[in-house]
Amino acid sequence: MVTYNFDQVIDRNNTNSIKWEYYQDFIPAAPAGALPLWVADMDFPCAEPIIKALRKRVDHRVFGYSNFRTDQYMSAVTGWFKRRFDWAIDADNIFYSPGIVTAIAVLINILTKPGEGILIQRPVYYPFAQKIEANGRQVINNPLIYSDGRYSVNFYDLEQKIALENTRGMILCSPHNPVGRVFNSDELKKIAEICIRHGKWIISDEVHADLIRKGVTHYPLEKVAPYYKEQIITCTSPSKTFNMPGLKISNIVINNPVLQKKWIHQASESLAIGLANPLSIVAVEAAYNEGEEWLDQLKDYLDQNIKFAAAYIKENILKARLVYPEGTYLLWMDLRAYNLDRRALEDLIYNNAKVVLDQGYFFGEEGAGFVRINAACPRSIFKECLQRLAEALVTVNNA
Repeated sequence: MVTYNFDQVIDRNNTNSIKWEYYQDFIPAAPAGALPLWVADMDFPCAEPIIKALRKRVDHRVFGYSNFRTDQYMSAVTGWFKRRFDWAIDADNIFYSPGIVTAIAVLINILTKPGEGILIQRPVYYPFAQKIEANGRQVINNPLIYSDGRYSVNFYDLEQKIALENTRGMILCSPHNPVGRVFNSDELKKIAEICIRHGKWIISDEVHADLIRKGVTHYPLEKVAPYYKEQIITCTSPSKTFNMPGLKISNIVINNPVLQKKWIHQASESLAIGLANPLSIVAVEAAYNEGEEWLDQLKDYLDQNIKFAAAYIKENILKARLVYPEGTYLLWMDLRAYNLDRRALEDLIYNNAKVVLDQGYFFGEEGAGFVRINAACPRSIFKECLQRLAEALVTVNNA
């Protein structure tokens, strides 16, 4: 058994890191030299089997056009989901995309016409709305209900809005980013049943499926509602699980033969999205075949980071409220009790605390006054971030 050291600090400068070196391109208000815990990639090295597989492939020295649709690759992907989630995926229904956001953009154009509506549940991962609007479609918002530090689905509002003729379907974020909910099987069944009643499709973004707390179960939507699987498109990727988002590979599960043909036309034929790079292919195979030991240790470390944060915030950031995440490695923190407007909160976090966090309003107006913190880093960095926040916030409203 290999014991992984997640406390090791690795300098990510001079590696073209968006998170560490180029965050000002995405968050211009953040100053140079701040501590970045924003975008969802981890500061941990990949599992050793992935590194070994990449080294072996690099040593071959030829990087030609490569086919991901092999028995070896498909066995790795389908085997993972069968072992971890008891979800049997037909390999013929798996399609390549460089990323889930790319896949969602393609699917928007396959499933809807300009002007039609797509439902999302804010506060939610902001590229959903960006891609809907950039492609000339309408965002239909079914806001989550926030009560007593926990989020839930407003099923009445969901049914009212999914029933609208112009609403063609919904994008589900499961587990939910940024609020950290892992919807239970009853909630997922209700969502599916509402869409079934009104004949609407569901794109289920399950990229954080592997990153859940102990005692919590993630249910693939297709497994919960197999009778509706031809109207469910599931977006999966090892990118978050194994910290390899820069390798640009996702596996999109499309069961409907008509949608498969449309995907091939739009993605492969129209946009030339179809060939994975050779390094990505071997990385996925190694991750899914040999990465479970690393992942189990990672999850233990993340659980401890999140427990540490909960205790630290309770003791030192007195007016803050942490929405304890059932899944993901992202913390959603409610700072509304400090009564700071958007500009003042940004100024305090970026310029006083000198940390780079995603502001809650990025995820929709429902997130105003919240921040999202990436907990997937060595505890020394994580602690430094929380200490900086505490020192900056203590000066506000006599906190």
